[in-house]
Amino acid sequence: MKNNFSLNLLSSLLVICLSTVALQKHVLATPLFTNSRWIVDEDGNRVKLACVNWPDHLQPAVAEGLSKKPVDVISEKIRSMGFNCVRLTWPLALINNHTLASMTVENSFKSLGLYESLGGIKVNNERFLNMSLSQVFKNVVSSLGDNNIMVILDNHITTPGWCCSNNDSSAFFGDKDFDPKLWIKGLGRMATMFKGTKNVIGMSLRNELRGPNQNVKAWYRYMQRGAEAVHAANPEVLVVLSGLYFDTDLSFLRKKQVKVSFTKKLVFEGHWYAFTENATAWVESNHNDYCGIFMNNIQNNYTFLLKQGYPVFLGEFGTDQTGLNENGNRFFNCILGFIADWDMDWSLWALQGSYYLRGGVYAMDETYGLLSYDWESVRNSSYLRRLQAVQSPFQGVGLGLPPRLGNDCTNSSSKWEMISNSRMHLSSELASGERVCLDVSKDGTIITNQCKCLAKDPKCDPTISYMAERVVGHGSVGIVFQIFRPLATWLSMLLGMDHV
Repeated sequence: MKNNFSLNLLSSLLVICLSTVALQKHVLATPLFTNSRWIVDEDGNRVKLACVNWPDHLQPAVAEGLSKKPVDVISEKIRSMGFNCVRLTWPLALINNHTLASMTVENSFKSLGLYESLGGIKVNNERFLNMSLSQVFKNVVSSLGDNNIMVILDNHITTPGWCCSNNDSSAFFGDKDFDPKLWIKGLGRMATMFKGTKNVIGMSLRNELRGPNQNVKAWYRYMQRGAEAVHAANPEVLVVLSGLYFDTDLSFLRKKQVKVSFTKKLVFEGHWYAFTENATAWVESNHNDYCGIFMNNIQNNYTFLLKQGYPVFLGEFGTDQTGLNENGNRFFNCILGFIADWDMDWSLWALQGSYYLRGGVYAMDETYGLLSYDWESVRNSSYLRRLQAVQSPFQGVGLGLPPRLGNDCTNSSSKWEMISNSRMHLSSELASGERVCLDVSKDGTIITNQCKCLAKDPKCDPTISYMAERVVGHGSVGIVFQIFRPLATWLSMLLGMDHV
């Protein structure tokens, strides 16, 4: 271990930082909506998605790890690690193919020769053995809900198996195993299945569109139809749209935005890995220079949508957690800083410490997994601590939040001015263009809120806003809401000195 002093100091600062941020509630506040670039609850409070991917799309069509631990133990572990959300993957055949959906877990594993894993399920989740694959999928969602964990259902692939390659048969609409009509029908069925399930807060329409047949025209045609099918079947859920080139490109939305019949439910999704553009570029280049190139590329490809007022969900990123891959280590340092800087919603790949069967390999270890091979413990506690630094929100929609003193006085939300004829409203404009004023909450805390009594309403009482202005004092003050954003960026980058 190197830089012990620096690491311990920064870890201590991180604890202080997190202790002063308003942590997200451990209670489900669903359904969710969008407000500009933010995901919010019914009361307009920001809900930051800090998720982990849990695969259920491989050949057995059963969530990984049920041979290692009881399902409720896994759900509790996810919660204890600080995650409030799971991106749960599923194959289209699980909803469209009755033969597969009705197959029992026991028969699925026997058909694949997975007798050792089957024995593990008998020990840890015996009640699942004679359940259908569809029933077990619903039980996994229910277990997550019992632990106050939100779920995004991600249609990962058509036929159960490992994903993805450029030349497979289900890369893009119209490919041999990717019939758009069957896909849309399956999305509607899955949305219907979980209608009224409180912890299912979103559906990601398709994972990593790719391949030689991908094109923008077909993307608009089918993604819009898929979005409408999900919303018609289950209007409560967020509808998550991913891009082209393995979910790395939504740049075409600069010229033409999606047209759907509903509002406040649309979220865009992007992915990025150390190998996305060049498998060795991070170690062959100056770290700082290539981090800048990465940030520029991801901005051009899809996070520009944040500035346009659309939520962007980083649905997959991750690295080898052994710490032995320097290319991945450098990437992880950079992307954590990026997540903190933009306070993004995200989902790490991945939870699983091992697989039942992946690409023909039995009981394969997953070095990208948070959990150890036996699912007993965290694979790399240092890695997890750094992730936990970006689990809580640093920013929000503005209303009802306390203003915070920061060190960046260059953006619009750091400038405060007295407005209205009375000169008793101390106001600032958020990045979204929304204007807020200082107010006082019921417990006497200075917060931001909608500016009161600016319209000609004789019955409006602005007294509370006046009190807030007087508490702060006269004149403009350099207050910003994002004190923890630059601090978290700094910590995330510097904590990367230790790759144990």
